[in-house]
Amino acid sequence: MAQKPRTSETDTSPTTGRNSGLNRRSFVRSAAATATAAFTFGAAGTAAAQDDYEVIEAENQEITVESGETWENKLIDMTTGQDITITTVGSDWTVRNIGFEGENVSGAGSATFGISDDGGESTIENVYLGDGSDDGNQSGTGHGQTAFWANPEHAGHIDMTNVNIQGFADNAVYGSAPGNGGGGTIHIDSCFAANCYVSHFRLATEGSRITNSSVLVDDEGYEGRGIWAWAPGTIEVENCQIEMNGHNSAIDAGANGQGTDVALIDSQYDEQAGIAEHDGSNVQLEGDTGTDPEAFIPDGTPTSAEEAALGGN
Repeated sequence: MAQKPRTSETDTSPTTGRNSGLNRRSFVRSAAATATAAFTFGAAGTAAAQDDYEVIEAENQEITVESGETWENKLIDMTTGQDITITTVGSDWTVRNIGFEGENVSGAGSATFGISDDGGESTIENVYLGDGSDDGNQSGTGHGQTAFWANPEHAGHIDMTNVNIQGFADNAVYGSAPGNGGGGTIHIDSCFAANCYVSHFRLATEGSRITNSSVLVDDEGYEGRGIWAWAPGTIEVENCQIEMNGHNSAIDAGANGQGTDVALIDSQYDEQAGIAEHDGSNVQLEGDTGTDPEAFIPDGTPTSAEEAALGGN
């Protein structure tokens, strides 16, 4: 199973009740995408082919995506109440067109995706995790379900594009571990994260970037940091909308006694939530950066599980 390490990388921010649906702004933009997938299960009840995608029931299984493999066009049925983990190994793999239907209520406290590339370039694109997870074993410690966790051994590069993550009881993208390990990079582009606990986008390594993406925390969701930058950095954040509604920090730089650098470029962030700089960290404001954010789901990012599984919107 893709398990997160139990270290001092925890959060002390409060947890409120969550909004497992679309946020108040993205709802208007995605009103046309409200249809629920119609499941057709095979005799074994575990998977069935649709015209354009396969339905897989979550039953505490682990799926491994290996070097050079493409894993695509899957609709994961989370209404079973059980967990599923997808682990990548090797390099030059692709995960795309994957939708998760239903809230993860397994309480496993695992990572839905455990990702790593051992020296090449891999791709994650068009993934919907917008139905979130319940509190599970989170219990105020930050040990609930994570959407994506990067293995510390990650040494290559991963492009993450058009991913929608909402309502997870732990980090949306926990990508900081390679900062003290393999040193691999992650580029998050045209992605949306909302109402998650601990943090939404969390990176550490030089060359890791967040571009053309949005973070939203409103008064009904988990109050995790917008972007959490770990050592060694520098982390680039460009053309992003970080709308926190006064919760937590929009940008939090530094952790565990180690500072880092962030370049915030042509982005809008919530002034009330503000910027936190720890242990000698520095957040440099560049270009047309301001304090009037309006989070939105980027074009091409799926707004339902079936839309993702079908391969587009």
